[in-house]
Amino acid sequence: MSAAGLVAYSSSSSSSSSEDESGCAAASPRAGPARTSMHAPRLPVPDSVLNMFRDQEEEVTDDSTKHGGRVRNFPHERGNWATYVYLPCKIQEELLELLDLLVCHSRRFFCTASQVKVYTNQHKTRTFVGLEVSSGHSQLLELVSEVDKVMEEFDLPAFYKNPSFHISLAWCVGDASDKLEGQCLQELQELVDGFEDSASLLRFHWEQIRCKCGNKVFSFPLR
Repeated sequence: MSAAGLVAYSSSSSSSSSEDESGCAAASPRAGPARTSMHAPRLPVPDSVLNMFRDQEEEVTDDSTKHGGRVRNFPHERGNWATYVYLPCKIQEELLELLDLLVCHSRRFFCTASQVKVYTNQHKTRTFVGLEVSSGHSQLLELVSEVDKVMEEFDLPAFYKNPSFHISLAWCVGDASDKLEGQCLQELQELVDGFEDSASLLRFHWEQIRCKCGNKVFSFPLR
């Protein structure tokens, strides 16, 4: 009788009611323990899981001071991550040997960088002020030509066409080329031209070139 109060059945006949009561025989000791309406307490959901499905996303504010003032090329959006698909590889010794073989025939040389010029990166998110190389340009082109041969040998992209060799002096975030060109650039050039011993200070002697791959740096001395 006590089992009948634990399980609710709907029936309009007394016979079915008795059958229902007999059906409650599952509560007898011979068939196993009686079923109860009390449920076991649920385990709490971890906060880490709950935070994965928040109704409102937290607003993300980029702090450019944490990465040298550089800015994103596209705004941050949850789920839209910068993704790279690549094949990991180690730099081949043959590439270094070939580069060394080609470059070792190049001689040491001087170059002069005295022309103030303004540059921007490809996405115009940073602006640079540099000194463009005036003398020594042909020797630098010869070095680039030798390096390009190595790049082509390994199906890698060659250097820019018609490059402007320069020494970077300063940079800022954003495209400030319009503000620096014209009068400002002229004043910077006058400062360089009027600086004492600028002719000797801006003459550089190159004795080696370097190749940086990841966190490794390889040096190739010139003759």
